[in-house]
Amino acid sequence: MMKMATLAGIGIGCGTRVVVPEVFPQSKLILRPSVLQTRKTSNSFISISLVPKRTFSISASVSDDSNSVNDRQVRVRFAPSPTGNLHVGGARTALFNYLYARSKGGKFVLRIEDTDLERSTKESEEAVLRDLSWLGLAWDEGPGVGGDYGPYRQSERNDLYKQYAEKLLQSGQVYRCFCSNEELEQMKEIAKEKQLPPVYTGKWATATDEEIQQELSKGTPFTYRFRVPKEGSLKINDLIRGEVSWNLDTLGDFVIMRSNGQPVYNFCVTVDDATMAISHVIRAEEHLPNTLRQALIYKALGFPMPSFAHVSLILAPDRSKLSKRHGATSVGQYREMGYLPQSIVNYLALLGWSDGTNDEFFTLEQLVEKFSINRVNKSGAIFDSTKLRWMNGLHLKALPMEELIKTVGDQWKNSGILKESEGIFIEDAYKLLEGGIDVITDAEKLLSDLLSYPLHETLSSSEGKEMLEDGLVVVAESLLAAYENGELMSALEEGKSGWQKWVKAFGKSLKRKGKGLFMPLRVLLTGKLHGPDMGESIVLIHRAGTNEIVTPQLGFVTLEQRLKSLREVDWESFRKVEEAATVA
Repeated sequence: MMKMATLAGIGIGCGTRVVVPEVFPQSKLILRPSVLQTRKTSNSFISISLVPKRTFSISASVSDDSNSVNDRQVRVRFAPSPTGNLHVGGARTALFNYLYARSKGGKFVLRIEDTDLERSTKESEEAVLRDLSWLGLAWDEGPGVGGDYGPYRQSERNDLYKQYAEKLLQSGQVYRCFCSNEELEQMKEIAKEKQLPPVYTGKWATATDEEIQQELSKGTPFTYRFRVPKEGSLKINDLIRGEVSWNLDTLGDFVIMRSNGQPVYNFCVTVDDATMAISHVIRAEEHLPNTLRQALIYKALGFPMPSFAHVSLILAPDRSKLSKRHGATSVGQYREMGYLPQSIVNYLALLGWSDGTNDEFFTLEQLVEKFSINRVNKSGAIFDSTKLRWMNGLHLKALPMEELIKTVGDQWKNSGILKESEGIFIEDAYKLLEGGIDVITDAEKLLSDLLSYPLHETLSSSEGKEMLEDGLVVVAESLLAAYENGELMSALEEGKSGWQKWVKAFGKSLKRKGKGLFMPLRVLLTGKLHGPDMGESIVLIHRAGTNEIVTPQLGFVTLEQRLKSLREVDWESFRKVEEAATVA
């Protein structure tokens, strides 16, 4: 019977057992004290065993106990690749990391994974940092902040990766592979013909020192491949997804360093997370398959495994993965569209998480207070742009009135509608239009529509023709008379109350009231059949003309210009068009 040597370490809330066969070659086994480190922040059981046939198994059970006493600080990280804009899915991952760190009194680390030299750009990195800052997700360590575990860009950590790769080479955990691309493609084809997984066959795993030196002397390019046990499994208890397991026989020896000396993603990530003392890895579920390779590297280097939490994908309404074909998908796009950062944060938090109540409106501070990783759902979350717009409206209306009016005023000036961004006109215009504003940019369209005068288009419409049949010309003639004798303009100088008095008297003179009075007046003065309160609209239009607050490029038609143009309208031509349409 094979004798077994057993090492046991017991910590508070954590049991760890490492079982090692005495007959296993000691030169091939490295045990480090760090393997036996435990954490009070979780209740976990880890079992690791090695047997002579290169077999391997790890099982880990971890629970997130918010009432436990921490002896190791919670450290989480968000590690974007600067190859494009910050996707809303990435922003949600960053948010969950931020909320977990803040709720546990831990650290939120930002690390830039820029090892893809061809696609990574400085502009993308700056855009990601700008978007995170705009969302209010301030990082404790990372670019622009520094920290004790830097540098925080992978491109600046190559010496560290090479150091650990050499360590694994010396221990026998990795080996040099001199296979050409043609040989590797041939292996894939053979595996495909046999309906087997496309795994490396291990050609150089058993090479002699003489064979290796021969290739080195010829200058043959080589990669570093990790020795994967031929049998065994990995099982983790994901904080979101529960128990997840993999068999090793589908993996094959994998590359950790390319032939150009650049490290592979899974190796970089493992070394970075370990050397930065990351305690919890909260990331998208698409990274779940990477956990197997990373676990093998953790064990080989003697690093303690962090807790894992894999967040579900954000889905489009058709339940496919959210992409550009579904509309805006990046944080920067929503910022440019006029959304508030607090509404984006609130909405992203609700994509897969809730506090257990029906509440949906949360500030960032409230989310920190209520967030728990245990309440993150493992099912995919549907991105509903209509609900996001509604939520933005809630946050918009929650702003102090002074701040809100200033924001809208700035939008009107910056978009080239108004010459000024503050004053009584801006205040009254906002109060008139606020019901239709869910996103700041809505204010731009609403004011442009209010100030427009599409009279001819309206008269050419079917509803406009009905107005012509209902005596629109008679109302126009009386309106012009009121303008020319000064009654209308004097009334408008008094504001809405003056308008109300005038329109009441005007209606009596025409023996019209209600819709029969207000509809023709709206068409003649605003050029439209529908809109916000007519009295307030016409007073604003009048003031816009007298104050000269509208920019020339808008093509604004003042109230006086509108009234004068009524003299030039060929009413008969609209009737002829109607008659011709009827005959046709």
